[in-house]
Amino acid sequence: MNRIKNFIRAVAVACLLVPMIFSCASNKYDSTKDIIVLYTNDVHCGIEKNLGYAGLATFKAQMLAATPNVLLVDNGDSIQGEAIGTVSKGEYITDIMNNAGYDLAIFGNHEFDYGTDQLAKIVGKAKFQYLGANIHYTGKGRNKFTALKPYQIVDFGGTKVAFIGLTTPESIVKSTPRYFQENGTYVYEFDAGEELYKTTQKYVNEVRAKGAKYVVIMAHLGLDEESVPNRATDVIANTTGIDVVLDGHSHSTVANNVVKDKSGKGVIYSQTGTKLMNIGKLTITPEGRISTALISAVEKDPAATKFLESVKSKYEGELLKVVAKSEIDLSDQLNGFRGVRNRETVIGDFCADAYRAVAGADIAFVNGGGIRAGIKAGDITSNDMIKIHPYGNMLCMVETTGQKILDALEHSVQAVEKNANNGQNAVGESGGFLQVSGIRFKVDTSIPTPVRKDAKGFFQGINGRRRVSDVEVEKNGKWEKINPNGKYTLACHNYLLQDQGDGYTMFVNDVYKIDKAMLDNQVIITYVKDYLGGVIKSSDYSATKGRITIK
Repeated sequence: MNRIKNFIRAVAVACLLVPMIFSCASNKYDSTKDIIVLYTNDVHCGIEKNLGYAGLATFKAQMLAATPNVLLVDNGDSIQGEAIGTVSKGEYITDIMNNAGYDLAIFGNHEFDYGTDQLAKIVGKAKFQYLGANIHYTGKGRNKFTALKPYQIVDFGGTKVAFIGLTTPESIVKSTPRYFQENGTYVYEFDAGEELYKTTQKYVNEVRAKGAKYVVIMAHLGLDEESVPNRATDVIANTTGIDVVLDGHSHSTVANNVVKDKSGKGVIYSQTGTKLMNIGKLTITPEGRISTALISAVEKDPAATKFLESVKSKYEGELLKVVAKSEIDLSDQLNGFRGVRNRETVIGDFCADAYRAVAGADIAFVNGGGIRAGIKAGDITSNDMIKIHPYGNMLCMVETTGQKILDALEHSVQAVEKNANNGQNAVGESGGFLQVSGIRFKVDTSIPTPVRKDAKGFFQGINGRRRVSDVEVEKNGKWEKINPNGKYTLACHNYLLQDQGDGYTMFVNDVYKIDKAMLDNQVIITYVKDYLGGVIKSSDYSATKGRITIK
């Protein structure tokens, strides 16, 4: 009986996706009248990875050979993620998307990573229309996104299809919060929860009234549990009248799924993954069949490949352009040995200061293993900055307790020895050794580490006397003893705070004030340009600050 029920349920779903209005014996239709919507999401500057934009060009040409009714759309997070985005602040990616022939796009949270002025420039540069139904300007100055539309209705030979754009309300914490402010007040806001559902329903009703036969939501909302109640599935469950949701944000790979809306009707849901792992294909036939599929293999178009090479040559040239200057060397070495993993260093102070300043945090940590180079006195290029932080970790900030900060410092110095080297090699090294800002402390190496770890090296707790003492936090230019029960904002990156990199487990459940807001190398570039006036001065970084005293 259960097998029969399951079979009936499967048939029902199949009929929902592909309503058969003609017999199997006469299942031919005129494919030249198909409507094809190609979609991408979360490309994150992966211009040549996987299928790449050259593969997209090939597939789009194939679809145009079959039907003139082809549209190309992007569901956010396209202009950030690799050096080509960093050096051009997203403009080279926009050039590539223009060349690919995109028609519509929406903002992902990382479209905001270069600031609202730059994003407004991107919108002006784009030959395609940006959509954003749930983004509002509430300030008294100038709205930089007046060119943004809530939706676009496209007429395919008499059949109208509406596209409504929705961007995650998480953008404020998953980019840089101050970018959404004017004089310290938030002026760019996003409908969330019930308001998001109401806004979506409002525009669904509006486009239906204007004759749209099909409604497609272009979303950057995702499926992650942490995104409740603003997931794409939450929007579907609380609205009616949507036919398809093409999504992004969670980097999920979903060829096609059916999610019930508020009335119980099935809505097709799809997402392509990330870095052009797949190209999405939405098909609407003249008979009303709607389906989605993911394309993962296609040859790359030679002309598109040539264009990408021309953009890459510009990007490689941009890497060598001077972006700042330094009056002194900032080395990751101490007396000829790699010191960034067992002692305070000037490059470590610099990187930690950058995280603290850009995030606006009380304290900042940067793991020594994530600092891969120093800075030479003189001109500094983008490539120099990327060499310091090459991993692509993302700026985060949590609200945490003084006790967790103390535990993290113990975990940081567990391998530290009295001497930094033995004359031939550095000793007591650890990639998890923390370079710090906004905090200072002492380490007594005569005390064995009290850190208790599991078999894989993850922090479990403290047993015994602590090595770390005299911990003070800087407040308004003054130093005060850390309060174990006090609350502090801590800036670092997702590798350590979220992914428990180097075994740091203590922060994983903390409340995020900033969540994956900016690439690590972009943090230090922003710090020098926006906070140091483009020059690293000897008066600021000629020597370490005495933040970590080891005896």
